[in-house]
Amino acid sequence: MLEIAKELTTCPFEKLHPSQLNRDDEFFMKLAYNLAIDAWNADEVPVGTVIVHGEEVIASARNETRIANDPTAHAEIIAITKAASAIGDWRLNECRLYVTKEPCPMCSGAVIMSRIGEVHYAAPDPKMGCLGGATDLNALPFSNHKAKVSSGLLSQESLVLLQAYFQVKRQNPKKNPSAKREIEED
Repeated sequence: MLEIAKELTTCPFEKLHPSQLNRDDEFFMKLAYNLAIDAWNADEVPVGTVIVHGEEVIASARNETRIANDPTAHAEIIAITKAASAIGDWRLNECRLYVTKEPCPMCSGAVIMSRIGEVHYAAPDPKMGCLGGATDLNALPFSNHKAKVSSGLLSQESLVLLQAYFQVKRQNPKKNPSAKREIEED
């Protein structure tokens, strides 16, 4: 595990520089990863999301629960709202969502309700992930929508980023009054 200084407030990881010449799944996941770094730098849990329609990014977001003081301000929820606005329809069937951590129950539900066509997540979440980790909302038998789901792209990088962030929080709980709650939820 990466040793992180107790006083570290900015993300120690470098942003990735994907080539515009190859706009494949890895390209879009790298953009999401860079948003996760932005989240860390804003003292948010480092999760980033990008939504693509065709080959164009139509929405992107990072976690903003602390900044907005809103438990629903997850990267996926914010990006889904932006994507619906961008295309002028709440049905996102033709869209692909890239996120650095497997979506939680709320975000997995939003994926299904917005009818996103594909979800690509990096790091699995066996405790709270709901697209195959802890459970699979995508497999509900009577659901009228099922997204195509894949995982693993930039998994190790995203997992190390998340683990390092929470390691910093654990090492310095006095500067983070909510750290005890978050660590218990981690």
